Amino acid sequence: MSKKFDIAVVGATGVVGETMLEILHQREFPVGDVYALASERSAGKRVQFGDRYLVVQDLAEFDFSKVQIGLFSAGASVSRVYAPKAAEAGCVVIDNTSEFRYDDDIPLVVPEVNPHAIADYKTRGIIANPNCSTIQMLVALKPIHDAVTIERINVATYQAVSGTGKNAVEELSMQSAALMNGREIECKVYPKRIAFNVLPQI
Repeated sequence: MSKKFDIAVVGATGVVGETMLEILHQREFPVGDVYALASERSAGKRVQFGDRYLVVQDLAEFDFSKVQIGLFSAGASVSRVYAPKAAEAGCVVIDNTSEFRYDDDIPLVVPEVNPHAIADYKTRGIIANPNCSTIQMLVALKPIHDAVTIERINVATYQAVSGTGKNAVEELSMQSAALMNGREIECKVYPKRIAFNVLPQI
């Protein structure tokens, strides 16, 4: 019988959290118990995991000693508070936010590029990953670098609205519909109109 891992997904009601749950199921990761965690206001909601639903629990009340792996994608401010607590409880944290990307004692890992760096997680119990654009770029550039050595990269990226979260996606949809129907738009998530537009911010 293969080893199974109990996993907590932090930010389970968000776009990325839902996708994490979907991928865990699709790839048949050896999961034991899965816990969907989010803010107190989301506690009690249900999120899909394969052919069943998980009841969302309050992150602030969760005991991370119950899991071996914690997947964090609820924003940097949440990771700042709860990722160290999870690590102290013996949980290996894989953080998808920007919070730990510049910490020298936390490995910044792209599995296709530097999988060996994962071993360095033991210092603080946390593994970070780069920005999504950086990940896909490095995966493509790694074989080129190995062959001829890249000295410098100049990059401009256009980031998806979905990176800001569900509210941003909804704002884009509502603004697009409003503009197509000659109605006024509302800006709540972004400082300027995002529909049919590009904003100089991440």
